[in-house]
Amino acid sequence: MKRLECLILAGVLFVSFPAFAQHDGNRAQLHSQYVGMETRAIKALSPQQIEGYEAGEGMGFAMAAELNGLPGPRHVLDMADQLELSEEQRQRADQIFQVMHTRAVALGEELIQAEARLDSLCAGGNLTGEQLAAAIDRAEQLKSKLRYTHMVAHVEMNQILSSKQKFEYSRLRGYTRHE
Repeated sequence: MKRLECLILAGVLFVSFPAFAQHDGNRAQLHSQYVGMETRAIKALSPQQIEGYEAGEGMGFAMAAELNGLPGPRHVLDMADQLELSEEQRQRADQIFQVMHTRAVALGEELIQAEARLDSLCAGGNLTGEQLAAAIDRAEQLKSKLRYTHMVAHVEMNQILSSKQKFEYSRLRGYTRHE
């Protein structure tokens, strides 16, 4: 009985994983999850990521702030009427957004260039560990600055909203259930 169970299990596993192996004669080829990405202009960035960086979008960089109750300026401005923002709050929210957006666009462009540089170095194939380290460090420093830019805007927004407005923001964003 044990042998039959092993054969059944082996059959189930073989049928469950056909995408992982293609047989070419006697040899199996494993396909990478990256198939198709080799044709990208910058291999490590999708077209959507490039568009997001160019547009100064948040792209999840401020998720820790957003999901811990620190409102984002773009969303606050979008919900200004529901949040009953004062004129002063609207102006301050707009100012926070404009500063964040301007910095994020500039950093996004620099990040795209840094990723293109890393891609180019790898495509050349004749790079040193030092060159690789410097290119990676540059890209990661820019990602860090970009994340900070988005998160600090949430921190600043949090300081100008009342507790009631923050609760309403959270409710409207779907994070807090109103009972």
